[in-house]
This record gives sequence, C-alpha cells and structure tokens, in this order.
Amino acid sequence: MDADVVIAGAGPTGLALAHELALAGVRTVIVELLTERVEQTKGGTIQPRTAELFEQRGLLDALQARAHDRAPVGGHFATLPVPLDYSSWPTRHPSPLSVRQDLVEEVLEHAALGRGADLRRGRPVTGVRQDGDGVTVTTADRSLRARYLVACDGAHSTVRKLLGLPFPGRPGTFQAVLAEIRLAAVSALVPERAGHISELTRHANGYWSMLVPVGGDRYRLTFGREDQSQGTGPVQESEVVDALTAVYGEDTRLADILTASRWSDATRQLEQYRHGRILFAGDAAHIHPPLGGQGLNLGVQDAVNLGWKLAATVHGWAPDDLLDTYQDERHPAAARVLHHTSAQRVLAAPKPSEDVLALRDIFVDLLRLPDTNHYLAGMMSGLDSPDRVPDADLLTADGATRLSTLLRTGRGLLLDLTGDHPLPPGWSGRVDRVQAKPDHHLTEAALLIRPDGTRCWTPDGGPLDAALTRWFGAPAHDQHGPAAGNAV
Repeated sequence: MDADVVIAGAGPTGLALAHELALAGVRTVIVELLTERVEQTKGGTIQPRTAELFEQRGLLDALQARAHDRAPVGGHFATLPVPLDYSSWPTRHPSPLSVRQDLVEEVLEHAALGRGADLRRGRPVTGVRQDGDGVTVTTADRSLRARYLVACDGAHSTVRKLLGLPFPGRPGTFQAVLAEIRLAAVSALVPERAGHISELTRHANGYWSMLVPVGGDRYRLTFGREDQSQGTGPVQESEVVDALTAVYGEDTRLADILTASRWSDATRQLEQYRHGRILFAGDAAHIHPPLGGQGLNLGVQDAVNLGWKLAATVHGWAPDDLLDTYQDERHPAAARVLHHTSAQRVLAAPKPSEDVLALRDIFVDLLRLPDTNHYLAGMMSGLDSPDRVPDADLLTADGATRLSTLLRTGRGLLLDLTGDHPLPPGWSGRVDRVQAKPDHHLTEAALLIRPDGTRCWTPDGGPLDAALTRWFGAPAHDQHGPAAGNAV
C-alpha cells in the first residue's frame, strides 16, 4: 500500500480530513488537480460550530489571525434584515468568522503536512478501481494503492463521475457571478467593512449584488440580473464593470479581476456517502444554494465526523458498523441544509413577487421573536448540533484548562467530574480520562466524548463499558498491540 487513505481534493474538506487522519497516525496522501491554491474568498464564512471544532484541534488562533474585519453581528436567514443572535446559545464564538478560503486552506495544509500527510498537487484523478483489499487511484503520472479513498473533489467530482453515481436533486433556476476583484475607486455606496448580509446586498438598475470588503482594495463581488438572464462561457470584464456601475455608480471603478466564475442555485445530494472502500465528503456529496454561509462548514464537519471513524477502521479497532455511522449522521445533516437553503432561496429571490414580499414581511416579524430567532440561530450556526458539548472551563490537578484543549489529541475523552468514574481496563489506548471540576455549563457527573466533540455517554445512559465498546471497540488485551491503535 502506498497509503492507508488517499484523499482526492485539497480544498477545506479534504485538508481538514487529512489533518484528522494524520493526527490519528494514518498514512494519508492528498491528490489535487490544481498546482497551487487559488486566492479567493469563496467559502470564507466560519460558523460558530465549525470554529469550535477548529479550536478543539488548536487551529482557530491561526485562522483568527488571518480573518478580515467584520462587524460583530450574528448570521442571517435568507438575507432578511434581522441578525440571528448566536449568543443565545452557549458558545465562545457568537459571531461568524470571515476568512478567505485560500487562507483557510493554508492553515489546514500546514497543519496536515506538519503531522505527516503528503500533498501532491497537479495530480488529477483519471481512474479509480476498488477490490476487497483496497483502492487503486490513477493520477496523471502514476497509480496509488490505498486501503480507502475519500472523494473531496467538489461539486463536479471526478471520482463520482468515474463511478457513474447519480447525483439526484434539482438543477439551478438561475446563474450568478462570483468574482474576486480590486477596486481603483469607490463611491459612497460601497460598504467600508463586512457585516450583516442585509447591509451588503443592493438592487439597482436591473441587477442584484453583494459586495464584501475583504481587506485593502480587495472585494468579493456577487451579482446577477433580476430578470435571471444568464451569461455563458468565461466571465468577461465588461460584465463585471456593467454590474459595478449599475449598482454602485460610475464613481466605483474596477482595477483588476483576480478570479471570476459562474454559479447556480442547484441542489443535489448523493444517496449514499459510502461505496465500499470509497467515501464522499463536502461538495462531492452535496451541493446547495450559497445562502447563510453553510458550504465550507458542512464539508469541514463531514471531515471531522469521518476522520476518527476512518482512522479507527484503518487501525483495526473500530466496531463493525462504525464507518457506516458517517452516513447515518452526516447525510441527514446535509439534507437539512439543502432543505432550509431551498426555503431561503424563495425568500431571497432576486425579483420577488408580491406574494414573496408579503412572506418576507411576516418572516421578518417572526425573526424578531426571541424563540424563532433562537431556533434559526441554532440551525444556521450549527450550535444545535445533536449532543454537542459546549467548551467549558475546567479545573484539574494540573491547573485550569478548557474542554477544547483536552480534545486536541484527537482521542476519545472520559471527563470525570466527580471522581467516581474510572476508565475500565482495555481502552486507555484510545480514550483519555481526565478528572476535573467544571464551570456552570456542565452539570453531568461524567461525560464520554468522541474525538469529534460529540457526547456519547452520561451515567444515566447505561453501563460505561457498553458505550466504550459501541464507539471505541472491544477492549484491548495488549495496549501496545494493534487493538490499541497501531496500524495493521
């Protein structure tokens, strides 16, 4: 085997997965079509739940250092002018973080390679073949043999097409343009800083547009025509100039187009994320309208959920159905995003009918109600994630710490908050036990927490041994043998 796992695609999903696998000691190779990262803001919103996951791996500080200025407001639903109050949920991150996607990739790539992952750029996947022992992945210059392949190669996934898998869903109803630009001059209509989307979106002269400052003279421009007429082929400079002039006036002048592409509001999802030894994550598994800043977050959360399960399978201690719980947990999560972005698409229509305008007015009133706002804030931020454990301040025998710090090993965690819950023999190679006194966020006597930060046992949930076996396999007789976590 050339690797335990080959990952196709070095976007945020693929790199986050590579870091998770490398952290767990899995030999990982990433193959990427592009020879270098593309400088773009696309996917540059990090929602609170994803920020928590990055903090659990010690990566958040580097991302915050690369973030661009943004007003400290919550998220949005369908661009409606009422911010979602993320602070109504227990979290240290009550506002989204705005980081260009290429800078997110830079942080994740550095972390993954620092733990031993191997990134090979300029290597498009041209063939895939699997058998009972592994997968052969053919690239431009050679073939790689691995035990598993994970396709993180985007909405137009080559792996998905090579396998002939259907991608059911709904085609787009309109096209728009996403461009990274520099401006030589700006009018008073150009926003000075990023903030709530309702303050960044404008309609004028037959166009709708969103212009987001991302530092210096650089902006992220999204635009389309209200009549939903579509361009074809590569985006032309004249299209960008016409849109800027129509919406922001003649005093706004283009200096340079860094990248530009067309996108649609298509909605699609694979029925199964696992096909034998080949798995799918991120946009290769699901696509949806880019409303509410969900895309990057959904993919990274796929990666964190899958990483430890795939590592356990490679190392030989995973329960028989552990890898299948990736489908069980992440397919419904993506289906939920596809569902609510479809609803947002109606409310955020570029040229709404009178009926949609009436619906928007009522929805704005509903968003001002605390219970409605709380519900949607939890959904859009990811803070209502099932069995999520908020980051808590803890006092241990070694001093003060935080729950997120204890999860940086990428192992399971038995958090004993009373001193009455020892770790049974046989699991110390996969699960850490920490005795601590909690802050007010934790009221249970003890918690068993998976490597992805998900609660999977409390004392009222039955025997601890059963939960350990369910998520961390049968107890090992020899902590230094394969069952303790060494590759087989």
